[in-house]
Amino acid sequence: MVTLEILRTGPFAVVEDLGRPGLAHLGVSRSGAADRSAHKLANRLVANPDDRATVEVTFGGLCARVRGGDVDIAVTGADTDPTVDGIEFGTNSIHHVRAGQVITLGTPRAGLRTYLAVRGGICVEPVLGSCSYDVMSAIGPPPLRAGDRLAIGAHTDDYPELDQAPVAGIAEHLVELRAVPGPRDDWLVDPDTLVHTIWMASDRSDRVGMRLEGRPMQHRYPDRQLPSEGTTRGAIQVPPNGLPVILGPDHPVTGGYPVVGVLTDEDIDKVAQVRPGQYVRLHWARPRCAAGGRPVSSAEGWPFS
Repeated sequence: MVTLEILRTGPFAVVEDLGRPGLAHLGVSRSGAADRSAHKLANRLVANPDDRATVEVTFGGLCARVRGGDVDIAVTGADTDPTVDGIEFGTNSIHHVRAGQVITLGTPRAGLRTYLAVRGGICVEPVLGSCSYDVMSAIGPPPLRAGDRLAIGAHTDDYPELDQAPVAGIAEHLVELRAVPGPRDDWLVDPDTLVHTIWMASDRSDRVGMRLEGRPMQHRYPDRQLPSEGTTRGAIQVPPNGLPVILGPDHPVTGGYPVVGVLTDEDIDKVAQVRPGQYVRLHWARPRCAAGGRPVSSAEGWPFS
């Protein structure tokens, strides 16, 4: 059996696939890869189906030895200058690794999460139909530790068609995100504070959510509380302290904080690559409506630019 022997994990490394949809009624969020596009690209480079499990590595540092046979691998997401036996190969490309050789990921220059895919996929015991680890509920295969051995599955008859994929670079300084207003923006005194503030990602961010630091938003009804309602990945909640939280893949399935906006699906994956201390600016993806459904004009503060 071909396996990856984990020699070092770095700060945090977990196995992730595309998650376990359809279980919110049981209190289980979807979870899955934080950067879905990077996860899918890694699989496609090695001719895996999109839902095959990969290793999600936070801030680099992973080191693994191939045991029992040769493998084809791809590394995507944050560029960690990956090497095999000390010889560097390109991020977003496919590389052949012989039995006994060691794969090493360094510290990324930009971005936060890197994905390691192996042709055939990572095989671990699924929980509720998924190989993903949910950090909030601790459902799924636990975070990787030195000494773990990950089995590699059987690959399909398809063969990789690209040596390398062209991918836009990850923002190193200011990250721009687009959001759709509401549904509870009327619970904030000035919802446009969200788009008029340069926020900073907190070091208390994780896969559950990215906390933002900056000018607090004011609640219109500080003595009232919303009944708990369903939440979704990319929702921007505003807790009592007024500092927004962008929900991540391991978010709770319900919440009672007002949601001032929801990220567009195209921008949700960007959150996975935002480092603590990095600056974030949000924009409305469409005009926000005032009470009664009237669009707020640019003179009233909506940033059309």
